[in-house]
Amino acid sequence: MSRADWIAVDWGTSHLRVWQLSGDQVFRQAQSDQGMGVLARAGFEPALLALVQDWLPEGQVTPVLACGMVGSRQGWAEAQYRAVPCTPLGDALAPAPARDLRLDVHIVPGLKQPRPADVMRGEETQVAGFLKRHPGWDGVICLPGTHSKWVHVSAGEVVSFQTFLTGEMFALLSEQSVLRHSLGGWDAAGFADGAAQGMERPERLMARLFTIRAESLLDGLDAGVARGRLSGLMIGAELAAAKPYWLGQRVALIGSEAVAQAYATALQALSVPVTLHDVTEMTLAGLCAARALLPKTEQPCVN
Repeated sequence: MSRADWIAVDWGTSHLRVWQLSGDQVFRQAQSDQGMGVLARAGFEPALLALVQDWLPEGQVTPVLACGMVGSRQGWAEAQYRAVPCTPLGDALAPAPARDLRLDVHIVPGLKQPRPADVMRGEETQVAGFLKRHPGWDGVICLPGTHSKWVHVSAGEVVSFQTFLTGEMFALLSEQSVLRHSLGGWDAAGFADGAAQGMERPERLMARLFTIRAESLLDGLDAGVARGRLSGLMIGAELAAAKPYWLGQRVALIGSEAVAQAYATALQALSVPVTLHDVTEMTLAGLCAARALLPKTEQPCVN
């Protein structure tokens, strides 16, 4: 078996995931809840070491390549955004300072769009991974999640993108608004009905959201139907706004299985050709593509 020679890191707002690799081959993996949102700048290195301490040979420098919110202004080290149109990966990575001499940490920069103003961190790596697996692909990539993104890709470049707070708004409405008293479970028919309503009349979104609560009180609306309809209304309204991206295009969905499938169902109802791709697989493929940008670190560490 080849010797593991680098570590890949996906560091989001709420999670930290790490993989030990030799080339593209994964040897070990680990994760924790030590995301950017719960760490001060001084806490990033200890959070990483808590997962990879046993992966670091003594007297040797191990390259570490990270993507995501670890490169934000509140992260370990700020990795300046690159402006679109551009390739998802540039020609340089941002270094992050480490006290442990066995670590050589670099961060993948995110992307920015001046007009309309928009930014991404982490998704550019997933896009790069998708393009590595599908060379020459042109079309639209949708990355649903807390902040879903629609990305137009052509000739190996990110041409433009747009972010929607759909996932975050769904969480807020279902957990902190008056609607929380009406929700539970999941109903596919309720989702389909909500998606159709949200797509057809997005300007009625605010009124239709409260109708969920009213029907619950007056008609005993099933909690699973209510939750499905809420999700459908939110995604349908997003699809209405994102129509310039998906109309007449093929769409690749990169996300966790449940949320990506919800988007696929709504898009397929509009006769949009859709393919689904695993978010972890695309993230790892993107980090492997970015590995070529790592500086060589063959020197033994200094004791």
